[in-house]
Amino acid sequence: MNNGDSTAIFSTEAGFIALNGSVKIQILEFLKNGSKSFDEIVNHTGKAKATISVHLKDLRSCSLLNEQVDPDDRRKKIYSLKCHYVACSQEPGLKHYLDMLDLISSTDFPKFGSLLCVFHAVQYGFLANGINCDPIMRNIGRDIGKSFAHNLKSTEPDELFEEMEEFWEKNDIGKFSVLSKEPLKLEVHDFFGCRSLPIKTKVLCTFVKGVFEGVFSDKFAIDCTMENLSSCNHNCDPCILIMK
Repeated sequence: MNNGDSTAIFSTEAGFIALNGSVKIQILEFLKNGSKSFDEIVNHTGKAKATISVHLKDLRSCSLLNEQVDPDDRRKKIYSLKCHYVACSQEPGLKHYLDMLDLISSTDFPKFGSLLCVFHAVQYGFLANGINCDPIMRNIGRDIGKSFAHNLKSTEPDELFEEMEEFWEKNDIGKFSVLSKEPLKLEVHDFFGCRSLPIKTKVLCTFVKGVFEGVFSDKFAIDCTMENLSSCNHNCDPCILIMK
């Protein structure tokens, strides 16, 4: 979120909760990529430990997050989301949406491809209208991943990864490479043209995770979650995904 007046809406078992307050929203956004320790949250926010303790207590009282003992060190606590991020204030999504519309109306439009530009405009359009589309795009990504899997013959990991890499590049989906197999860790580049566009704020991270989850759940007959270890930035660096 970009300022202290930011508002975000979260869905819990008890209903919807609207939050005003950049620190609380910052904590919940940080936890979207997976569980974090108290010290990690402190380091990420740059706030004093006492301040973060108060915010975490407030968020727990609203049933927005879970607190658990760290299995590796019982003296420490780890925190995870107990809610879904539904909506947020319009900035900066509105700016990116308008920039995308300007690109579509410019003479540069043909070189990027109409479907690619429209696809990204829809993503920014959700944000511009205050809707967090991450959960929806992740579910769509899983469905698309399962559909992709029907074009892949291999079920052995090494053969499947090689076949997937060829399929991804052949169909302009993007590129990825396997960094490790135990645990499975992937480096994903330029997924659906995200790097080629002049607007460098990523919106496809959860969609990317969903696609890989869909392929692997279909081919390996397992329930899996891909967690993003990298941070979105304006350089549009590769996503580092790890299977959980």
